[in-house]
Amino acid sequence: MGNTRSMRRRDFLKAAGSAAAGAAAFPTIIRASALGLNGSIAPSERIVMAGIGFGMMGIPNMEAFLEKDDVQWAAVCDLDKEHLAQARGIVDKKYGRKDCAAYADYRELLLRRDIDAVSIAVPDHWHAILSIACARNGWDIYGEKPLTHSLAEGRALCDAVRRYGRVWQTGSWQRSVENFHRACELVRNGRIGKILRVEVGLPQGHHDFAKTFGQEKITPPPPELDYETWLGPAPVWPYCKARVHMNWRWNMDFGGGQLMDWVGHHLDIAHWALGFDETGPAEITGRGEFPTTGIYNSALRYRVETKYADGTPIILAGGHYDIQGGTKWIGEQGWIWVDRGGFETQPAHLVHEVVGPNETKLPRSRDHYQNFLEAVRTRGRTIAPCETAHRSASVGHLAVIAIETGRTIRWDPAAEKILGDPEAERLLGRSYRKPYLLPD
Repeated sequence: MGNTRSMRRRDFLKAAGSAAAGAAAFPTIIRASALGLNGSIAPSERIVMAGIGFGMMGIPNMEAFLEKDDVQWAAVCDLDKEHLAQARGIVDKKYGRKDCAAYADYRELLLRRDIDAVSIAVPDHWHAILSIACARNGWDIYGEKPLTHSLAEGRALCDAVRRYGRVWQTGSWQRSVENFHRACELVRNGRIGKILRVEVGLPQGHHDFAKTFGQEKITPPPPELDYETWLGPAPVWPYCKARVHMNWRWNMDFGGGQLMDWVGHHLDIAHWALGFDETGPAEITGRGEFPTTGIYNSALRYRVETKYADGTPIILAGGHYDIQGGTKWIGEQGWIWVDRGGFETQPAHLVHEVVGPNETKLPRSRDHYQNFLEAVRTRGRTIAPCETAHRSASVGHLAVIAIETGRTIRWDPAAEKILGDPEAERLLGRSYRKPYLLPD
C-alpha cells in the first residue's frame, strides 16, 4: 500500500464509506494484508483521529485510543480552555512533540480533511448535532451513551449514520466484557428456559453527587469556558459551577439523570440477551420522586415497568432495593444475574456452562476501542452500533415521558410512534435554541 499503484488508506476508508451508503453488498471483511497491516504500521497508514469533549469520558477514551499502534491522534476540541490544554498535553506527551492541533470551535475542526474518525464525549444535549455533523463530514464516530438527548434525535442520528455510510461505536462497553457476554449467551440459548421477567437495577439519583460537587451560587462564567456555546441548543440557564461538567446530567435540559446515564449499560445488556436490539417495548409505565429544592430536576428515585410484544416484562428501577443492581433475567428454570464484576446463576452450575459450537453465538469483543478500529478498517459492524444504542436509549426516553405524563405509554416500536396520546407524542423531540439546529 506504500506504492503509487495502491489506494491510500484514507482514500480507501472514504471510498468504502461512500460505497457502503449506496450498496449493502460491500464486503464486511478485508484481509489485513490488503490494508498494509503486516508488521509495523507506517504513520501514513494509521487511522487519524480527533476528539471533541474532554470533561469526563473524553480523556480515558482518548488515552485508550492512544495506546493503539494503528491510531494517530491529530486534534482535540473543547469549549473549556483548561480541558483543551489538558487533552493536548496528553497527546503531545505521548508522541514526544508539540504538534497536536487544538480547537475551541468544532466547526473549525470540521474543516480538516485528514481526519478519519472522531471520539465524542460531550453533554447529552450536544450529542446529535455534533455526531450528525461529523457523519456528514465523512468521519467514523465513537460516541458516548446515551445515544442522544431525545428519541427523535436518535432516529435522525441513525438515519444519518446509514445515509453517509459511517461506522458507529457506542460507549456501551459492557458488551466487550467477558461476564456480560457469557451471561447473554446463556440466556439467548435457553439455559433458564422461557423468560418470565427481567429486572434492571440502575443507580439512584444525584443527591450524593450534589453534596460532593454542588456549587449553586450564580456567578459569571469563568473566562476559560465558552458558556454560551456550551448551552448550545438548550434553554438558557444562569451559570453556576454545579450546572456544568460532571453535574450537567442532573438537569433535564442537558441530560437525563441516572436513568438515561445508565440505560445504555444495563438495559442494553438486557436487550442483547433477549434479541431486542432492533425493537422496543409496547407499553411503558413509570413513576419517579424528584428534588423539591436546589437546581437539579432529574429523578432521585424511579421505577419503570415495560412490556414487550412477546409479553416479556422488563422492570427498570433506581433507588428501589427490591431490584438488584445490574441485569437479572428470571426464567422458568432459574435465573442469571450480571453486573460489573459480578456473575451469578441459579442453578449455580450454569455459571460454568459452555455454549456449544452449534448454539447461538453473540458477536465477541474483548476490547471496545479495538473493535471500533477494526470496523473502521473493514467497514464492518461494531459490537454497539447506532441502531442498537438507539433502541436501548429509546426505553429510557419513553420511561421519562411516562414518568412526566403519569400515563401508560403505548408504543409502536416499528413505526416509532406513541399511540393515542398526542401530548406524549410531542415529547419525543425537543426544541432547539437558535441558531443551534440539527444538521440535515
